[in-house]
Amino acid sequence: MLFKKWLKQLAEGSGHTVGNLNYIFCSDAYLLEMNRQYLGHDYYTDIITFDSRENPDSKKVDGDVFISVDTVRANGEEYGEGFERELHRVMAHGLLHLTGYDDGTKAEQKRMREAENAALALLDALREQ
Repeated sequence: MLFKKWLKQLAEGSGHTVGNLNYIFCSDAYLLEMNRQYLGHDYYTDIITFDSRENPDSKKVDGDVFISVDTVRANGEEYGEGFERELHRVMAHGLLHLTGYDDGTKAEQKRMREAENAALALLDALREQ
């Protein structure tokens, strides 16, 4: 229930509502195959987000967020965040993509990272309630 409330509030902070939002946790091998098949990329990643809204201008978020548990675990260790914290960061990252955030340029990456940090702070605050 905590995560549902967190994701709902995170979306609302960007002026959106959550419709049908699915998180699929998978392996590196599975996500690599999806990356190849659907995006034409031949490399490992921690997350792939698919927007399934019929109207791209809709403020109702509908989508699938595929997360590689293997890569999240490795990144959590590498960055000193731990698995759980890195997983929550990546979960927020996927939702942020669906609300209009991008990370293709350095400026967009900075904005995304700030939004991820704010999302983690929101989760911490909700846990304290």
